[in-house]
Amino acid sequence: MLRQPLALSLISCISLAVSSNLLANDDLPLASNHSDKQPVIANDYINDAILPAYIPWHGNSEQLLKSHEHPWVTPFELEGFKTSPNYDDTVAWLEKLVDSSPMLHMQSIGKSPQGRDIWMIVASKQGATNAAELNQNRKPKVLVQAGIHSGEIDGKDAGMMLLRDITQGDKAALLDDVNLLFIPILSVDGHERSSEFNRVNQRGPVNMGWRTTATNLNLNRDYAKADAPEMQHLLRTINIWQPDLYLDVHVTDGIDYQYDVTFGYNVKQGYSPNSFDWLENIYRVEVEAELTKQGHIPGPLVFAMDNGDMSKGLSYWNPSARYSNGYGDARHLPTVLIENHSLKPFKQRVLGTYVMLEQTLKTVAKHATELKSAIYSDKYQHPDTLTLTWKSELQPQGWDFKGISYTTEQSPISGAEVVRWSGKPTLYEQLPVYGNTKADISVTRPAAYYIPAQWTKVIDTLALHGVRMEVVEKPMTLELEHYRFSEPQFALNAYESRQTVKAKVSSTVKTTDIAAGTIKVNTAQPLGRLAMLLLEPQAPDSLFFWGEFNTIFTRTEYIEGYAVEVMAAKMLEQQPELKAEFDKALQDEAFANDPRARLSWFYQRSPYYDKQYQAYPVMRSVD
Repeated sequence: MLRQPLALSLISCISLAVSSNLLANDDLPLASNHSDKQPVIANDYINDAILPAYIPWHGNSEQLLKSHEHPWVTPFELEGFKTSPNYDDTVAWLEKLVDSSPMLHMQSIGKSPQGRDIWMIVASKQGATNAAELNQNRKPKVLVQAGIHSGEIDGKDAGMMLLRDITQGDKAALLDDVNLLFIPILSVDGHERSSEFNRVNQRGPVNMGWRTTATNLNLNRDYAKADAPEMQHLLRTINIWQPDLYLDVHVTDGIDYQYDVTFGYNVKQGYSPNSFDWLENIYRVEVEAELTKQGHIPGPLVFAMDNGDMSKGLSYWNPSARYSNGYGDARHLPTVLIENHSLKPFKQRVLGTYVMLEQTLKTVAKHATELKSAIYSDKYQHPDTLTLTWKSELQPQGWDFKGISYTTEQSPISGAEVVRWSGKPTLYEQLPVYGNTKADISVTRPAAYYIPAQWTKVIDTLALHGVRMEVVEKPMTLELEHYRFSEPQFALNAYESRQTVKAKVSSTVKTTDIAAGTIKVNTAQPLGRLAMLLLEPQAPDSLFFWGEFNTIFTRTEYIEGYAVEVMAAKMLEQQPELKAEFDKALQDEAFANDPRARLSWFYQRSPYYDKQYQAYPVMRSVD
């Protein structure tokens, strides 16, 4: 297939007066770091001709790049900063690096559905080989994960460069006061479904992996329900190694703007407010300062309210527990979602990620006491109420947004208005910002939940997350709160392999016999709020929402109409109050004209009715 050179595509987008020679070497390092023997590289990506123009970039971080003559040059650098190595080449390079340094240990956290190992590099001055050894040095731990969406692979190549410079260069001091856990590729099967035709909205690498796993699951929608083996391995790793900060590296899409590295985390109104304060007032300040110093343009996580009209403002995201940063908020693990801008070239994005990772290690080492104190405060605060859902509201502070100018025009292809990004920087002053930060549905915190032993999948999922549970040893009788559902609404289409459900909820308190073997979940524990978000059915990522309890909506026992007729007559004769209730119900014309509804009305009030139908099996303590 004929490829249009990048210079030509930019000429068509910007101006015929631009010389192709001015842009041809845009992805080469600065002259001071360039060798005459540097490999010749392509000047374009296959999708450049259909992407908006971008601003040629050079920054101080280019000095991090090594020439192909360097003994520890990474495949990314060797191939001219346009490509990322496949799984086998990545593992081979990392194995060689690990073998060369006592500071590194490499271990598999588990296998993918297609049988590939998911590798994690443990980097510490003491050369720890397991979690217990790492804990002995009492340093904070940073977990960096790349490739959860494996086409968005910037973090892998940045991490390889950083590990190289720590062990073979002059940056060993980075590990003096902090430990690094590095997962170069989480979605290893998706990584190998690689093609130059993946991720059309992204400017490199040349070959990119697939967004989902081999079973088509999106891992960054799987944190709460944990269906994918890859996610199950990751959650076990978090529980075993107990990191103090978690970085999840992505590449975004959507609108065009000047920022090349954007990142975000939980909101102040969320479940880990002390972690938010540390991230907002210490972490962001130091990381953005270093990125700026190195020639990058950092910014907060960016989502437009309307991708075709910037005047409508920006979205401030409060993620739920299906996402990495929402999950981190729920379990009090400070989590940073890095979203590099997809329209920036691969080299620029990788170098921005490197700078961010390096500064992260410095910041965590310097402010470890404050970080650990924030985590501890969040873990051991057990508020009386918990907000489950949030409403959108206008934020008090607008945002000066470093954008790209655009025009709109009527498309002859789609017939709709289409945005044409110009490639020219512009400042949108004080755009309004809207965020889901207004509390909506809230519940009181029970001292404990009780889960009947037969709901093994739910119990196993809670255990996978690290929620502490105990088994009721002897039968007991307690006053417990019970939820019952009505008007269930099942999603018309499957979402992430699940049939999701929402329903109206009512509750009653009654004396309940608890069988031996029932699972008790106390909420006064570090993961108490996570347990509530998984067990409260109105929470957006509850196990109820994800369909774990859908069998309670199945009717399996019935009663024939001829039997109901006789039974109903006796009930009316023997229960005057029931007759009065029935007469009132008949005032509803639709009910009065529906024979099945009338018979069902009596059946539901009879001792024959299935009392477990639409009843939530998880019970709440009443204190």
